[in-house]
Amino acid sequence: MKLDRFDRQLLNLVQEDAGQTADRLAEQVALSPSAIQRRLRRMREAGVIVRETAVVDPKQVGKPTFFVVSLQVERERPELLAQLRRWLSAHDQVQQVFYVTGEADFVLVVTAPDTENFDALMIRMVGENPNIRRFTTNVALSLVKRGLTIPVSLDEDD
Repeated sequence: MKLDRFDRQLLNLVQEDAGQTADRLAEQVALSPSAIQRRLRRMREAGVIVRETAVVDPKQVGKPTFFVVSLQVERERPELLAQLRRWLSAHDQVQQVFYVTGEADFVLVVTAPDTENFDALMIRMVGENPNIRRFTTNVALSLVKRGLTIPVSLDEDD
């Protein structure tokens, strides 16, 4: 899908706050509210906008702990990697999964109410995925920044 400058402006705005009304977005982009709605619908249908979520303040919902986990696998056979990807995708506590280069094969962002719950999840993960060689964990001491915003250049050539 070809994105013009208006689409790119809208993407930046809705990534910051997807709850803005078409009227509010129209105040920031030189388009009518109905044109805004059409463009957003088109971008959803084309898969440019994958989903819209609410960002929740962790302190307001029990202060979960965040863990950054590096996984190493034994073998990088496609069927074994696919099985691990399915397992990781099926668990809500696993918030992000990156297949990476370097010493680790995957880097995960995991949340749990406490270390006991995290440990139980890791025991299940290793038990149900024998291709995992090892994992290392970093515990987040504080949350400095959290987001999924992709900066979208307003230039169509970028």
